[in-house]
Amino acid sequence: MKKIEAIIRKSKFDEVRDALHQVEVNFFSYWDVTGVGNEKKGHVYRGVSYSTADIQRRYLSIIVSDEFTERTVEAILKSAYSGNVGDGKVFVIPVEEAYRIRTREKGTESLK
Repeated sequence: MKKIEAIIRKSKFDEVRDALHQVEVNFFSYWDVTGVGNEKKGHVYRGVSYSTADIQRRYLSIIVSDEFTERTVEAILKSAYSGNVGDGKVFVIPVEEAYRIRTREKGTESLK
């Protein structure tokens, strides 16, 4: 099993969610987060300068079986892409074990 963590633009969330549903990833958690990126300069929008020091993003946490890892990551990469700085990051982390509290199922059975 793998835990996939993704930090994406909030504006891309609907596309990412739909792409995950298309590859049969129907359960995940997400949070609105604020982070600091690598870009140091501000931007000007309609004559108003604003700082990009604090970046609003959406953080997704997804646990999948090993056979779903590649398609899940690919769905995120394709749907979250804008080609601009700040598209986000995806991390894949091994998961040692998972349990469903209600039935006490463990392993990949607990993910179904």
